[in-house]
Amino acid sequence: MFSGMRTGMICAAMIGAQLLISGCDYARMRNDEAVDRYEMEFPSMPQDILPQSGEEYPLITDPEKTKNPLAENRVVLASGRRAYEYYCKHCHGESGEGKGTVGQSFAPLPTDLRSSYVQEQGDGQIFERIGKGYRRHPPMAYTLSSREQWAVVAYIRSMKKRE
Repeated sequence: MFSGMRTGMICAAMIGAQLLISGCDYARMRNDEAVDRYEMEFPSMPQDILPQSGEEYPLITDPEKTKNPLAENRVVLASGRRAYEYYCKHCHGESGEGKGTVGQSFAPLPTDLRSSYVQEQGDGQIFERIGKGYRRHPPMAYTLSSREQWAVVAYIRSMKKRE
C-alpha cells in the first residue's frame, strides 16, 4: 500500500516539476532588453590598428628567366640573412644543408639549398617557392614582403659561393 502511494507521490512531484520548468521561457530573447537598430553609434576603430602595406604580390610569368631585381650587395645579403635566420634556418639549417633542428623531424629532410638542384633554378623559381610554398614548404608571401623574399633569394645564392 505504501509503495503504491510512494510511487504516486513521486509521479506527482515529477509532473509538478515538469509544469514548473515548462513555464520558464528564458531561451527567447524577444522579452530581453536589446539595442534597437540604429539606436547607438558603432564604436570607431582606432587608426593604424591593422597593418596596410598596400603591396601587391608580383606576377611572374616566366620564373626560370626572371632575375632578382635587387642588386647583390652587403645590405641585401644582410636583410636576406636576417629573414633566413628568423624563418628558414630552423628547417634548412644554419648553412642551408637541410638539417635544421625542426627539419630533422621531416621525412624526407628539407632541401639542401646549396645543392645544384636549387642553385640551378632561376631566381623567379626560388622566389615563387618561397612565396607560394612547395610540397612541405609553407607559403611565406603573407609573412615576408616581396623585397624580403628577393633578399632571401640573394642569400640562398650566396650559400653556394660560401661552400
